[in-house]
Amino acid sequence: MKANVRSLYLLIIFACMTTLSFAQGINITGKVTSATDGSALPGASILIKGTTTGAPTDNEGNYTINVPSTSSILVVSMIGMTPQEIPVGSNSVINIALQEDAKALNEVVIVGYGTQKKLDITGSVISIKGSEISKQSSINPVSGLQGKVAGVQINNSGKPGEAPQIRIRGVGTAYGSPNPLYVVDGVWFDDISFLNSNDIESMNILKDASSQSIYGVRAANGVVLITTKKGKSGKAIVDYNGYVGVQKVTNQIKMANANQYATVTNELSAINGGKQLLDPSQYGEGTDWYKQILRDAFITNHQISVSGGGEKSTYGLSLGYLKQDGIVDRNNFKRYTARFQNDFQISKNLKVGYTATGAFSKSNDEPGVAGGGIFRQLYAAAPVVPVYNADGSYGDPSKLLLGDAVNFNPQVTVDVFNQVTKKTLLTANAYAELSFLKNFTFRTSLGGRYGQDETRTYTPVYAATLAQRNTNSLLKFVRPQARYWIFENTLTYTKEIGKHSFTALLGQSAQHDQSYQLTATARDVPYKSEGDLYLALGDADTRSVTDEGDLATYSSYFGRVNYSFSDRYLINASLRADGSSKFYQGGNAWGYFPSVGAGWVISNEPFLQNQKVFDNLKLRGSWGKIGNASVPSNLSTLTVATGGSLAAIYGSTVNTGASINSIIPPVTYWERGVGTDIGLEASMMKNRLSVELDYYTKKTERAIFDIPVLASIGTQSGSILGNQADFQNKGFEASISWRDEIGKDLSYSIGVNGSMNTNKVLSVSTGANPIYAGGVGLTGGALATRTRVGDPIGSFYGYIVDGIFQNQAEIDASAQKTAKPGDFKYRDISGSNGTPDGNITGLDRQVIGNPNPKYTYGINTTWNYKWLDLTLDFQGVAKIDIYNANLGWRYGNENVTKDFFENRWHGEGTSNTYPSANIGGGSNYLPNSFFVQSGSYFRVRNAQLGFTLPTKITDRLKLKKLRVYANAQNALNFFKYKGLSPEVRATDNKPTTAGIDANVYPLSATYNFGLNITF
Repeated sequence: MKANVRSLYLLIIFACMTTLSFAQGINITGKVTSATDGSALPGASILIKGTTTGAPTDNEGNYTINVPSTSSILVVSMIGMTPQEIPVGSNSVINIALQEDAKALNEVVIVGYGTQKKLDITGSVISIKGSEISKQSSINPVSGLQGKVAGVQINNSGKPGEAPQIRIRGVGTAYGSPNPLYVVDGVWFDDISFLNSNDIESMNILKDASSQSIYGVRAANGVVLITTKKGKSGKAIVDYNGYVGVQKVTNQIKMANANQYATVTNELSAINGGKQLLDPSQYGEGTDWYKQILRDAFITNHQISVSGGGEKSTYGLSLGYLKQDGIVDRNNFKRYTARFQNDFQISKNLKVGYTATGAFSKSNDEPGVAGGGIFRQLYAAAPVVPVYNADGSYGDPSKLLLGDAVNFNPQVTVDVFNQVTKKTLLTANAYAELSFLKNFTFRTSLGGRYGQDETRTYTPVYAATLAQRNTNSLLKFVRPQARYWIFENTLTYTKEIGKHSFTALLGQSAQHDQSYQLTATARDVPYKSEGDLYLALGDADTRSVTDEGDLATYSSYFGRVNYSFSDRYLINASLRADGSSKFYQGGNAWGYFPSVGAGWVISNEPFLQNQKVFDNLKLRGSWGKIGNASVPSNLSTLTVATGGSLAAIYGSTVNTGASINSIIPPVTYWERGVGTDIGLEASMMKNRLSVELDYYTKKTERAIFDIPVLASIGTQSGSILGNQADFQNKGFEASISWRDEIGKDLSYSIGVNGSMNTNKVLSVSTGANPIYAGGVGLTGGALATRTRVGDPIGSFYGYIVDGIFQNQAEIDASAQKTAKPGDFKYRDISGSNGTPDGNITGLDRQVIGNPNPKYTYGINTTWNYKWLDLTLDFQGVAKIDIYNANLGWRYGNENVTKDFFENRWHGEGTSNTYPSANIGGGSNYLPNSFFVQSGSYFRVRNAQLGFTLPTKITDRLKLKKLRVYANAQNALNFFKYKGLSPEVRATDNKPTTAGIDANVYPLSATYNFGLNITF
């Protein structure tokens, strides 16, 4: 067996090195048109029957395809048209005229380990063309999906190069990574930031458990299948796509100016029994720290590709360059990408090929400081402090005696911070596909990736202000490495017997995922240039090195059967068995993930043959189980920590001690998802109107949570990990699209999609004891979220504010005897016996908000008139809450927003909604309903106007195509949230910390001009 595998891969390598001059076969060209009016049909699919080899038609309906022999048969199809099968024979030019077919749904859609006609799919699978994604100025391809797919929520970040957070049909896991599985040309990824949008041919989102279960071990959070572009037979085609633009901060928060800050600071001092700290009359506008540090940021992206092929081989090459400046001064990101692809038809029955991608990125990171980052400082910094003094030195807050809470100058933070992150990723996949015995296809593939990152941080010796200084330089390197390979083999059998159609798949997969990280530091390293930054140049006594690593292995077997009778009755069943080293303890290594789906194409029934309402009407239903291995390894392995603080001296001997890191369960079981989906698909009016409706439930069983435990137990982590809860997502999705032509010059399409999702915890192993989290950005160690039976995951939890205390008399008559006028008035809800008891305690806390969106929606339109094209995309989220931690994250004299200043309580009767300047003192900082605000928003996601030069002009210029366009992204945003952006990401990507706004890097509006040229 090993010898056979070795021989097979030697054959692949030999084929990949074969030059185009040895390629053989028949080159077929032609044009696909409509039989009704003779118009060209762009995007029609031409496949060689019995293979996966194919080519689409271009904008003029032309195609080129290489076939192995004169006995080959071309299958020509397009949605809304009747497919045709045409023998090649002795023809080298084959023109095809397709008839309209109101009942055809023959668009080929990529599913797990194969393809299916849209008509035959029994699950919820959505396909997005790469052209729809690359049209936007999104840095990450996933961002291009926002607002385009029902049931898919995407939270972007304005931070250069950072990947968006994506949730498919709600939260699928609570502790591990909630990201979906990305499968790019057969290789599995957690993140596709390395991928250039222009390299993508299509993205297919598997949304229901039935379609996902074929990827069992990693399907709990959804699956996104990505196919990159491939070369096509014919002359070489050169494409250039590029744009340049600018990013601008939108909805910038207006902070109190210096005069207003002085006023509110004196009020806070008086409330706490202090004296006046600042004279407001001495200050005017002061320093606008947002204006000082933030900027309009440059962005540019360029990609060039070359593709083509001979009679028996095709090739593709692309190179990309991206530069994105951050809105924070000195923050930027650069990325370089390269992709190579070859396919070879070795013989009539054997095809081999490979795809290889390389990506390198470098970023100058935005400042991160203790207690928060630069956006925390910009929000809190005192406007009475100048950026620079008259002598050029930095403005020093300590001279105003305002306290440690604002003892910083953000300009110093930006100037001193020096951190560079480099990332290198190489990924490749090689395959061989053998057809034999007419109905069998064997495919084998070997893929892998190698990644090496480096984050270098240098803190110099400096003395800028009394507080912002450093006497010993520090150099730190963090170097993670990742090595991964995946080996897969599938055998597919297809057969048609009369009205019966069968497809059976058997497969085997093995994966190896290894990571290693080295961290090293040294002090007193001199710095004159980057060439000086070596650990060996530092103080030898201060050098330290630590390392850590992880290894996970997987072995899998899977199978699937598709059956169709007369294109009316559809059945799909699959089973996958996954073994993972992550769950080895206790003999729990294997998980089994079955699924079944059924479909009924009602419009193909004889009793509907003469009706004229539906072109297509299909009812489908599915059920499946999926798993989640995106959790840390060895959860049931007890680990200990050692160190100097744990040493003990007996006599004159130093004895090393150890402490248990965390409490662990004896066995950790697979997280398992169980989902059902019922869908209805319909098209009407000659396929101009399409409707797709889905109702689903997705239950996560034995979800892994970390539950806090008492510090007195003595563990380092303060929590216990294990299978702690079950929770469920339940929802409804709808997608409606209309496309039509008015005359011969105007065509348009309008698509509307929306989803409703409800998340609820069904059970918790701790019983009535909830799981608390969400402490980032909260004062005094308070926790803002709670996960409890009957509530959504990570619900905001705290006191309900019933107004503001106006005077001492109200306080004396209340349950808050220690409050002060201007403090929050909390609702007395429940004492120990379940009724109000005249005391405000932890028993009075309630669910005060939900960070999980109830509704998401999008509107997408395209308009084409002669040589002009216009795209308008709208996107929104409704019924979602955000916890504005910035408001209460206070330890002293931090600045306040202009909104707070104008609406604050500053004397009896001045406000019954906003508290006094003491918002961070007393019990006011505790999580409460005042900090919870609506996160609903509506935005113009993308607006693009393009102009394509007429053919008669491009022909003179020796060009195939030239298009110029102007694009605006996130230009118009409508929301009531009182922060920079309502698109708030979960801290550390954990659902239990979702929706907490503390030091969030905000989104920007992007305006750019672009150029597309095809030679």
